[in-house]
Amino acid sequence: MVKTRVQNYGDKNIVGKNIENLRKSKNIKQKDFIAKLQTMGLDINSTSYSKLEGQIRSASDKEIYYIAKALDVTLESLFKPL
Repeated sequence: MVKTRVQNYGDKNIVGKNIENLRKSKNIKQKDFIAKLQTMGLDINSTSYSKLEGQIRSASDKEIYYIAKALDVTLESLFKPL
């Protein structure tokens, strides 16, 4: 079962929707993805990550870098318009 977003998207970053769509297209659950990021060395918790995907908070360059690596995509693909 795919959960639907409870809150509307914010406007604090431009990568959140793409990250969420890419993660879901690879059938990766959010909690599993967060665990992968943590094992890679990114200190992020579920609340903070959820806010990033929901565009409720800014994304740091370090987070974007680790997320692209974890999704095995280019940095540019995170910035492409939907």
